[in-house]
Amino acid sequence: MDATETPIPELQGKHVRLRALATRDADGLFALHSDAQVMRWWSFPAWTERAQAVGHIERMRRERRVREFYPWVATLPGDDALVGTCSLFGVDREHKRGVIGYALLPAYWGRGLAGRMLQLALGHAFDGLGLERIEADIDPDNLASCRVVERAGFVREGYLRERWRVGGGVQDTALYGLLRREWRRVRV
Repeated sequence: MDATETPIPELQGKHVRLRALATRDADGLFALHSDAQVMRWWSFPAWTERAQAVGHIERMRRERRVREFYPWVATLPGDDALVGTCSLFGVDREHKRGVIGYALLPAYWGRGLAGRMLQLALGHAFDGLGLERIEADIDPDNLASCRVVERAGFVREGYLRERWRVGGGVQDTALYGLLRREWRRVRV
């Protein structure tokens, strides 16, 4: 699917905004993905060069030409600086499902922004795209992230041992799922 067929909408909330990832986000994206606290929970090691952020942005742009996904940058109202990212990927229109992921710079942890980003992206997934199921893959030791998705109504559906090999170590995965009808109940 061509990106021109599936534009990345800007999603505006009272406390956070999600907008399309852009070339101008390279510095902020590098700050996020080079932070050891953030990357502790990811399935790939921390970046060491700004060029990795530039390459990531270029790769996202290329891949959107062949598959449907939504890479957003999270910003605060009135400020365009990246404070985090939120992505809806693995979009499967036939089976009406997708996968969600998010990250925040540590300075913004504990403010409820991850939950607000998640709600904006879920609104687009369920109401905008008509998806029926969203999945999340979370390191089970990332208790804060597990709480974020559970508050949104996600159910822990599985546990995969040693799923990711990162930096010479291994990480387990907790698999979460949310059905459209469950999200609507949580939102009301």
